[in-house]
Amino acid sequence: MNRVRAAAPQLAGLVPYDPKYLPAEAFLSANENPRDVDGELRELIGRRIAKVPLNRYPDPLAGGLRDMIAEANGLDRDHVLIGNGGDELLFNLALAWGGPGRTCLNFPPTFSVYAANARLTNTAVVDIARTEDFSIDEEAAFERLAVGDIDYVIVASPNNPTGLRCPQAFIERLLDATDALVMVDEAYFEFSRQTARPLLATHENLVILRTFSKAFSLAGVRLGYILANPAVIREFVKVRQPYSVDAVSQAVGEVVFEHRARFEPGIREIIEERGRVAEALRATPGIVPFPSDSNWILLRMEDAGEAWEYLYEHGVLVRDFSATPLLEGCLRVTMGTPEQNDRFISLLRAFVAERGSRRAQAARD
Repeated sequence: MNRVRAAAPQLAGLVPYDPKYLPAEAFLSANENPRDVDGELRELIGRRIAKVPLNRYPDPLAGGLRDMIAEANGLDRDHVLIGNGGDELLFNLALAWGGPGRTCLNFPPTFSVYAANARLTNTAVVDIARTEDFSIDEEAAFERLAVGDIDYVIVASPNNPTGLRCPQAFIERLLDATDALVMVDEAYFEFSRQTARPLLATHENLVILRTFSKAFSLAGVRLGYILANPAVIREFVKVRQPYSVDAVSQAVGEVVFEHRARFEPGIREIIEERGRVAEALRATPGIVPFPSDSNWILLRMEDAGEAWEYLYEHGVLVRDFSATPLLEGCLRVTMGTPEQNDRFISLLRAFVAERGSRRAQAARD
């Protein structure tokens, strides 16, 4: 038979997540750490990997890494689960708390994977649009929660792609207002210096998501983890893929987490660069940068799509959100090295100047 039955109906019209990966000289589009793991740490990683028995299945729950993360957070291993990047754990959330007849609460504009995972699992999505400054419309959120049909909520802090962290008072009030599972996505918390971790002791419905991809320069390894009440962790374990975190990734994660203090100077540099770049953007006519607590800056400008093309033609790749609903006219630039950031600023200013000259000439003609 030269045909195939249609895929599941919830896939109809679904657009796969596209990270917009393109070759470039300066990658400032994916919120990665601009600095790779240093040579000395790579040597330690190599030695650890050399001891990994590749013919054996990995520890199914990455016990060694769980213990290290638990100890660092004043918990025991039953409060921790490791995943194949934060993405696996986000999907597991939809599998465990979503499904037909169930509903998630979402605050767009935010990470598009949240709503995509809900759709894949036949979970209804209730969107509460953010306000003009991209903060959460808190009263609208609580009014909707009061209906009582929300099964899980995802709050990114800081929020990607807009940049602001979520007020701690709002998170606590949210946890108190519902028995829905509330995931606080802290993928970038090392850059915001704020965490909901203290609320775990008093709120059974809290789960915190973190990753090794950003602050720890391991986007290529795929390691994430959640902190939650043991009863919540047990539900996540039921839906996770067996052996989803391979033995090599576990070994890399153990070495990096053991030496995580080595990344602190780089984190501080990114925070400093964020402030410097924001100041330069504010001083550039026609560009409005939004406040950020993360390792990127979202900006709005006229002809943002053309600006993206100009930057890319000159070797700098940023993320184009200019045609995205609620983000019209916006670009997102990840903080790179100081040299990469200088190049971005110089090119963007050159684009603004050229555009101004063209318009002035057109007006004279």
